[in-house]
Amino acid sequence: MRFEFKYLVPIEQYTALRCAVLPFLRPDSFAARQPDGRYTVRSLYFDTPGFEMYHTKVEGIAHRMKVRLRGYNQGGVESSVFMEIKRKYEGPILKNRSQAPYGVVLQLFQGKPIEQFADQIRNPDNARRFFYQILSRNMRPVANIIYEREPFAGGNLGPENDFRLTFDLHLRSVAYPRVEELFEEKDVRFAFPGFFIMEVKFNRFCPAWIKPILEEFQLRKRTRFEIRGCDQFQPLYQHRAS
Repeated sequence: MRFEFKYLVPIEQYTALRCAVLPFLRPDSFAARQPDGRYTVRSLYFDTPGFEMYHTKVEGIAHRMKVRLRGYNQGGVESSVFMEIKRKYEGPILKNRSQAPYGVVLQLFQGKPIEQFADQIRNPDNARRFFYQILSRNMRPVANIIYEREPFAGGNLGPENDFRLTFDLHLRSVAYPRVEELFEEKDVRFAFPGFFIMEVKFNRFCPAWIKPILEEFQLRKRTRFEIRGCDQFQPLYQHRAS
């Protein structure tokens, strides 16, 4: 169970805000191996023919769900990807996640049984949950949301809290991609030019040092309506209207 808060920040505050939070954080172990401390996040979001996932979010339904396929950087068929279901219960968020090579996931979408790749799939029960949602609801990919993420882990808060802070830059989207196009960027549309997103994640408590920093930079938690442009479906709807 986790809590996730998002803040929309003007890009000109990036350097100063980064300097303000760094004394309390340590580099993310995966990002530390990247040349600039960032990695690219690519997420295919799935929805029903009636856009149920989108409407439950916009209408503020307390219990709602996201279904997505996530990959990182410039991947290929051997790259690890993640089949995810994120459920929000008012405040907290629960996640079911399964990891497998991208080539294996593509074969699963073609109808191959999960049992055939049991030795290559981590948490196969979560993979079954993922495909149950997609098949039972007739879901298909509606948007690929892409951005560069600079992540940091919490300081000495103990393993039970798992605090993370991330900067997400260059947010962009591709409407109606195919599953085979997770790592492609065709007809990209950018969202929020001149801004980036800071996200704070924790599963027990938010450290006290974050509050004065938010006040200093005049940042406030954004609601689902105020960051609707960051919603995975908003670029899609803009695309359809153009």
